[in-house]
Amino acid sequence: MNYVFCAYREYSFDIYKKLKKHHRNFFLIKDPKKLTLKKIKKINPKYIFFPDWSWIIPNEIIDNYKCICFHESNLPKFRGGSPIQNQIIRGIKKTKTTAFLMSEGIDAGDIILQKNLSLEGSLNDIFLRMKINDFLMIENILQGKFKKRKQKGKPTYFKRRKPKESELKNLNYSKKYLYNFVRMLSDPYPNAFLKIGERKLIFKSVTYDNNKLKFNVEIK
Repeated sequence: MNYVFCAYREYSFDIYKKLKKHHRNFFLIKDPKKLTLKKIKKINPKYIFFPDWSWIIPNEIIDNYKCICFHESNLPKFRGGSPIQNQIIRGIKKTKTTAFLMSEGIDAGDIILQKNLSLEGSLNDIFLRMKINDFLMIENILQGKFKKRKQKGKPTYFKRRKPKESELKNLNYSKKYLYNFVRMLSDPYPNAFLKIGERKLIFKSVTYDNNKLKFNVEIK
Protein backbone atom coordinates (compact mmCIF):
# COMPACT_ATOMS: atom_id res chain seq x y z
CA MET A 1 0.00 0.00 0.00
CA ASN A 2 1.16 3.53 -0.77
CA TYR A 3 0.33 6.64 1.21
CA VAL A 4 0.71 10.37 0.51
CA PHE A 5 1.62 12.89 3.20
CA CYS A 6 0.87 16.56 2.40
CA ALA A 7 2.44 19.18 4.65
CA TYR A 8 4.61 22.29 4.70
CA ARG A 9 5.54 22.98 8.34
CA GLU A 10 8.61 21.67 10.15
CA TYR A 11 6.72 19.83 12.88
CA SER A 12 4.83 17.90 10.19
CA PHE A 13 8.07 16.98 8.42
CA ASP A 14 9.16 15.35 11.69
CA ILE A 15 6.02 13.19 11.58
CA TYR A 16 6.72 12.24 7.96
CA LYS A 17 10.32 11.23 8.72
CA LYS A 18 9.16 9.00 11.55
CA LEU A 19 6.45 7.42 9.40
CA LYS A 20 8.89 6.95 6.52
CA LYS A 21 11.24 5.13 8.86
CA HIS A 22 8.55 2.62 9.82
CA HIS A 23 6.63 2.55 6.53
CA ARG A 24 8.78 3.13 3.45
CA ASN A 25 5.81 3.53 1.12
CA PHE A 26 5.08 7.13 2.21
CA PHE A 27 5.39 9.94 -0.33
CA LEU A 28 5.76 13.59 0.70
CA ILE A 29 4.10 16.50 -1.12
CA LYS A 30 4.87 19.97 0.21
CA ASP A 31 4.31 22.06 -2.91
CA PRO A 32 0.60 22.66 -3.72
CA LYS A 33 1.46 22.79 -7.43
CA LYS A 34 2.52 19.14 -7.24
CA LEU A 35 -0.75 17.99 -5.70
CA THR A 36 -2.31 16.96 -9.00
CA LEU A 37 -4.59 14.10 -10.00
CA LYS A 38 -1.93 12.88 -12.44
CA LYS A 39 0.68 12.58 -9.68
CA ILE A 40 -1.75 10.98 -7.23
CA LYS A 41 -2.86 8.44 -9.85
CA LYS A 42 0.77 7.46 -10.36
CA ILE A 43 1.28 6.85 -6.63
CA ASN A 44 -2.19 5.28 -6.20
CA PRO A 45 -2.38 5.79 -2.41
CA LYS A 46 -4.81 4.14 -0.02
CA TYR A 47 -4.90 7.35 2.04
CA ILE A 48 -3.76 10.93 1.56
CA PHE A 49 -2.93 12.58 4.89
CA PHE A 50 -3.11 16.35 5.45
CA PRO A 51 -1.67 17.15 8.92
CA ASP A 52 -1.28 20.77 7.88
CA TRP A 53 -2.21 22.37 4.58
CA SER A 54 -3.29 25.90 3.60
CA TRP A 55 -4.30 25.47 -0.03
CA ILE A 56 -7.40 24.31 -1.86
CA ILE A 57 -7.38 20.60 -2.60
CA PRO A 58 -8.75 19.74 -6.07
CA ASN A 59 -12.21 18.18 -5.91
CA GLU A 60 -11.11 15.48 -8.34
CA ILE A 61 -8.67 14.25 -5.69
CA ILE A 62 -11.15 14.46 -2.80
CA ASP A 63 -13.80 12.65 -4.86
CA ASN A 64 -11.54 9.77 -5.90
CA TYR A 65 -9.26 9.21 -2.89
CA LYS A 66 -9.60 8.97 0.88
CA CYS A 67 -8.23 12.32 2.03
CA ILE A 68 -7.76 12.59 5.79
CA CYS A 69 -7.36 16.02 7.36
CA PHE A 70 -6.21 16.80 10.91
CA HIS A 71 -7.99 19.72 12.57
CA GLU A 72 -7.25 21.13 16.01
CA SER A 73 -10.77 21.41 17.38
CA ASN A 74 -13.58 19.24 18.70
CA LEU A 75 -15.50 19.20 15.42
CA PRO A 76 -18.06 20.36 14.48
CA LYS A 77 -17.00 23.25 16.74
CA PHE A 78 -14.48 25.74 15.33
CA ARG A 79 -14.64 24.67 11.72
CA GLY A 80 -12.62 26.85 9.37
CA GLY A 81 -9.33 28.69 9.68
CA SER A 82 -6.98 29.38 12.60
CA PRO A 83 -8.63 26.93 15.02
CA ILE A 84 -5.83 27.16 17.59
CA GLN A 85 -5.92 30.96 17.75
CA ASN A 86 -9.70 31.19 17.64
CA GLN A 87 -9.94 28.88 20.65
CA ILE A 88 -7.09 30.32 22.72
CA ILE A 89 -8.36 33.90 22.41
CA ARG A 90 -11.70 32.69 23.78
CA GLY A 91 -10.05 31.21 26.83
CA ILE A 92 -10.36 27.56 25.78
CA LYS A 93 -7.65 25.41 27.37
CA LYS A 94 -8.60 21.92 26.22
CA THR A 95 -9.70 20.74 22.79
CA LYS A 96 -9.24 17.79 20.43
CA THR A 97 -7.14 16.82 17.47
CA THR A 98 -9.71 15.51 15.00
CA ALA A 99 -8.90 13.30 12.03
CA PHE A 100 -11.72 13.38 9.49
CA LEU A 101 -12.46 12.40 5.91
CA MET A 102 -12.53 15.41 3.63
CA SER A 103 -15.77 16.24 1.84
CA GLU A 104 -17.17 19.21 -0.07
CA GLY A 105 -18.18 21.10 3.10
CA ILE A 106 -15.75 23.05 5.28
CA ASP A 107 -14.32 20.57 7.81
CA ALA A 108 -17.62 18.71 7.58
CA GLY A 109 -16.54 15.13 6.81
CA ASP A 110 -16.97 12.02 8.92
CA ILE A 111 -14.77 11.81 12.01
CA ILE A 112 -12.28 8.94 12.05
CA LEU A 113 -10.37 9.54 15.29
CA GLN A 114 -9.98 12.14 18.03
CA LYS A 115 -7.36 12.73 20.71
CA ASN A 116 -7.27 15.21 23.58
CA LEU A 117 -5.14 18.31 22.99
CA SER A 118 -4.10 20.87 25.60
CA LEU A 119 -3.85 24.47 24.38
CA GLU A 120 -1.78 25.63 27.35
CA GLY A 121 1.84 26.73 27.20
CA SER A 122 3.75 28.06 24.22
CA LEU A 123 2.94 27.31 20.59
CA ASN A 124 5.98 25.04 20.53
CA ASP A 125 4.44 23.08 23.40
CA ILE A 126 1.16 22.82 21.48
CA PHE A 127 2.92 21.82 18.24
CA LEU A 128 4.75 19.04 20.08
CA ARG A 129 1.44 17.66 21.38
CA MET A 130 -0.07 17.94 17.90
CA LYS A 131 2.90 16.09 16.43
CA ILE A 132 2.49 13.22 18.89
CA ASN A 133 -1.27 13.08 18.30
CA ASP A 134 -0.96 13.12 14.52
CA PHE A 135 1.65 10.37 14.46
CA LEU A 136 -0.30 8.08 16.80
CA MET A 137 -3.54 8.67 14.91
CA ILE A 138 -1.95 7.90 11.55
CA GLU A 139 -0.49 4.70 12.98
CA ASN A 140 -3.95 3.71 14.23
CA ILE A 141 -5.47 4.46 10.83
CA LEU A 142 -2.84 2.36 9.05
CA GLN A 143 -3.71 -0.52 11.39
CA GLY A 144 -7.44 -0.07 10.84
CA LYS A 145 -8.00 0.92 14.48
CA PHE A 146 -10.73 3.49 13.95
CA LYS A 147 -14.49 3.77 13.64
CA LYS A 148 -15.94 6.32 11.26
CA ARG A 149 -18.83 8.44 12.55
CA LYS A 150 -20.84 11.47 11.53
CA GLN A 151 -20.20 14.81 13.20
CA LYS A 152 -22.83 15.63 15.80
CA GLY A 153 -23.96 18.96 17.19
CA LYS A 154 -24.36 22.47 15.85
CA PRO A 155 -21.33 23.59 13.81
CA THR A 156 -19.53 26.86 14.50
CA TYR A 157 -17.41 28.55 11.83
CA PHE A 158 -14.45 30.89 12.05
CA LYS A 159 -12.33 32.59 9.41
CA ARG A 160 -8.58 32.35 9.06
CA ARG A 161 -6.96 35.24 10.91
CA LYS A 162 -5.38 37.99 8.83
CA PRO A 163 -1.98 39.56 9.65
CA LYS A 164 -3.63 42.92 10.43
CA GLU A 165 -5.56 41.22 13.23
CA SER A 166 -2.27 40.71 15.08
CA GLU A 167 -2.17 44.40 16.01
CA LEU A 168 -2.68 45.45 19.62
CA LYS A 169 -4.22 48.92 19.80
CA ASN A 170 -2.86 49.41 23.32
CA LEU A 171 -1.84 47.43 26.40
CA ASN A 172 -4.98 48.16 28.40
CA TYR A 173 -6.09 44.54 28.42
CA SER A 174 -6.04 41.98 31.19
CA LYS A 175 -2.73 40.18 31.70
CA LYS A 176 -4.37 36.90 30.78
CA TYR A 177 -5.67 38.31 27.50
CA LEU A 178 -2.26 39.76 26.58
CA TYR A 179 -0.57 36.48 27.45
CA ASN A 180 -2.94 34.48 25.27
CA PHE A 181 -2.82 37.00 22.42
CA VAL A 182 0.97 37.05 22.22
CA ARG A 183 1.61 33.33 22.72
CA MET A 184 -0.95 32.26 20.11
CA LEU A 185 0.76 34.51 17.55
CA SER A 186 4.36 33.48 18.06
CA ASP A 187 6.29 32.07 15.08
CA PRO A 188 5.40 30.78 12.51
CA TYR A 189 2.30 33.01 12.66
CA PRO A 190 2.19 36.79 12.12
CA ASN A 191 3.40 38.03 15.50
CA ALA A 192 1.43 40.34 17.77
CA PHE A 193 2.55 43.95 17.38
CA LEU A 194 1.95 47.41 18.79
CA LYS A 195 2.55 50.71 17.01
CA ILE A 196 3.93 53.59 19.09
CA GLY A 197 4.59 56.67 17.01
CA GLU A 198 6.92 55.67 14.20
CA ARG A 199 8.00 52.53 16.03
CA LYS A 200 6.59 49.04 15.75
CA LEU A 201 6.97 46.69 18.70
CA ILE A 202 6.82 43.05 17.64
CA PHE A 203 6.10 40.56 20.42
CA LYS A 204 8.04 37.36 19.69
CA SER A 205 7.16 35.41 22.84
CA VAL A 206 5.75 35.77 26.35
CA THR A 207 5.86 34.10 29.76
CA TYR A 208 3.37 34.52 32.59
CA ASP A 209 4.73 33.76 36.05
CA ASN A 210 3.92 35.06 39.54
CA ASN A 211 1.28 37.34 38.01
CA LYS A 212 3.96 39.01 35.86
CA LEU A 213 4.22 39.12 32.08
CA LYS A 214 7.63 39.02 30.41
CA PHE A 215 7.81 39.74 26.69
CA ASN A 216 10.53 39.14 24.14
CA VAL A 217 10.10 42.26 21.98
CA GLU A 218 11.67 43.29 18.70
CA ILE A 219 11.58 47.02 17.94
CA LYS A 220 11.46 48.32 14.38
